[in-house]
Amino acid sequence: MFMLNYQLTYHKNYSKIAFEAMASPCEVLIRNLQPEFNHQIAKSVIKETKRIENKYSRYISGNLVDKMNNSDGQSVKIDPETFKLLEYARNLFEVSDGLFDITSGVLRKIWKFYPNSKPPTKDVIYSLLQNIDFRLINYDEQTFRMPRRMQIDFGGIGKEYAVDQVAKLIRPICKKRKSSFLINFGGDLSADKFSSQDPAWVVGLESANNAHEAGSVISLTSGSVATSGNTKRFLEYQGKRYGHLLNPTTGYPIEGAPRSITVFAPSCVLAGSFSSLAMLQGLQAENFLTEQEIKYICIW
Repeated sequence: MFMLNYQLTYHKNYSKIAFEAMASPCEVLIRNLQPEFNHQIAKSVIKETKRIENKYSRYISGNLVDKMNNSDGQSVKIDPETFKLLEYARNLFEVSDGLFDITSGVLRKIWKFYPNSKPPTKDVIYSLLQNIDFRLINYDEQTFRMPRRMQIDFGGIGKEYAVDQVAKLIRPICKKRKSSFLINFGGDLSADKFSSQDPAWVVGLESANNAHEAGSVISLTSGSVATSGNTKRFLEYQGKRYGHLLNPTTGYPIEGAPRSITVFAPSCVLAGSFSSLAMLQGLQAENFLTEQEIKYICIW
């Protein structure tokens, strides 16, 4: 169980539901000023968000991911939702030639991105690389099994998935009331517009140079937006900057990647996936997105 802790505030032509989840500030903006309606939306949004977090966060003991990561090579029962997420992760693994790998989360144990950190040694990195390879996972619609010492981490798609599920949940409710909405989970966005009189949502993106400065401003009426970058998480050691996006085939951070990439797509999962995939391409990030005919903003 969880508490429905949230703040509901009212502005000139919209209301804002604010709460914390998935280690991020979360907001839902609605062009509706009726308290009863907004409280209904808030309860639905938080219930679904917490359901996903409690199920797929690798930081929660006893949940499904924890059971999968501590299965010691034994089979674990899964449901259709988890099967679909695994299938999507497999597609990303194949499209990226192994650069997007949900089994690479173990590298977070040795790479620490905070002041005075040091890169791990080659020997330590090599020892973990033996436990990274999505192809070693076996699963079907009902069961999941992976070798001992391997782990999975849905963090690369989890928050975006939550945004899409919340949008799917509240869209018919808001459409009935002609109440346009904007979902913002830590910078992962999804919006929809149901009234021709409603203006676009104006959203400020973070500066690529400083996480506390304002960057580009975008207008959004419908669709999703996600940003990947190295603005917040990096370490500097002996004059070299190491970004937090790690190459699962080498165990080291991707080199030559842009400071940030913002992608526009029909769903937040797609936007987040393509922004991450582009960052993993390093210097070829923009070429990759251009080839995929993806709309984006790239800052070097």
